[in-house]
Amino acid sequence: MGAVTNGIKGAFRIGQTISVLGRTGLNWARGDRPPTPQLLRQTFENLGATYIKLGQFVASSPTFFPKEYVEEFQHCLDKTPNLPFGVIKRIIREELGRPIDQVFAEIDPVALASASIAQVHAARLVTGEDVVIKVQKPGVETILLTDLNFLYLSARILETLAPKLSWTSLSGIVEEIQQTMMEECDFIKEANNLKVFREFLHNTHNEDATVPKVYEHCSSRRILTMERFYGVSMTDLDSIREYSNDPERTLITAMNTWFASLTKCEFFHADVHAGNLMVLKDGRIGFIDFGIVGRIKPDTWQAVSDFISSIMVGNFEGMADAMIRIGVTRRTVKVDDLAADLQRLYRKMDHMVPDDVPYEMGQAEDDVNNILMDMVKVGEGHGLHFPREFALLLKQFLYFDRYVHILAPEMDVFMDERLTMLH
Repeated sequence: MGAVTNGIKGAFRIGQTISVLGRTGLNWARGDRPPTPQLLRQTFENLGATYIKLGQFVASSPTFFPKEYVEEFQHCLDKTPNLPFGVIKRIIREELGRPIDQVFAEIDPVALASASIAQVHAARLVTGEDVVIKVQKPGVETILLTDLNFLYLSARILETLAPKLSWTSLSGIVEEIQQTMMEECDFIKEANNLKVFREFLHNTHNEDATVPKVYEHCSSRRILTMERFYGVSMTDLDSIREYSNDPERTLITAMNTWFASLTKCEFFHADVHAGNLMVLKDGRIGFIDFGIVGRIKPDTWQAVSDFISSIMVGNFEGMADAMIRIGVTRRTVKVDDLAADLQRLYRKMDHMVPDDVPYEMGQAEDDVNNILMDMVKVGEGHGLHFPREFALLLKQFLYFDRYVHILAPEMDVFMDERLTMLH
């Protein structure tokens, strides 16, 4: 019976998809013709959960997609209407397998946050602890699987019709997205990620950072109950000063913790944007939302480490050598030629960001994204294709670069002895 129900839901979902695409085509015919990247981004937002996540994948993957699409999809909004509280209560009750009031003394009916896959509510356990409950929206997995199978089939057809596209392996990209998204739907995996990261903090004697405690007796594959953190975002400098008399030191703690996880934890947090890094009231750094993590092989990390070291000292041959070891290629790449192109890019960067110009938040982020994409493009011009993990890693470096500008504009990241992983 479940298979039949899922089949019906799947067919309905394909109908919905065709309807949205049809509407977009009709608007185009009537003359509503924004630039293609913008049109695609708006269509993705109208198509919902899977396509929003796909848009965010595009935004974080300059190694796979053209620059104008990566830039446009930075604006892909993962904001969806709140589900009625009655629906949320029903899901929680089903997952608990017993009356809600046996576990929760109260649940705030107003959501703290709502995204395409889940909705978050503040609550209090009957034992008195303040918690947050992350509740998976109904039907999300069916929608994801239907959409991704539809996309996979489309990608295979496209690759057959246009073999020149096959080097990007569109179907391979869809498969990777499918694996990432289905992991995000499994809150047991996220709970396990939280436990593993907590163990890593314990094993490295790190008492300056923390992750929410998981309450396993009221968590499942579709609901995750966690300790509630009280604090502020990493970019809220005024509030951080209330909790920490040294914002620079706070930032260094966050960076050292994340850097240490690259070699001492089985994964790294792959989404350290400001909403997922909190400065808590006691001054500690709280890492939250472990739905997206990255895993990197030791030899790849060594190459990334050499790449960073080479950037620090302006060694272009070293940068080129490391990029070749990180990338995947079918041809021989000349280190000297790649190094010369990287040096030309660096000269352009120095001209682009003069030291005497005041820091503009949005502009700086665009510049850093552009630099990342230009470096990738230079590598690809020499026949290199980079694994997505490399793009994910660089993206986190860019986030930290942003925090340095906000919290510690005087700090020289490459020279500061307190940053353990860079020395």
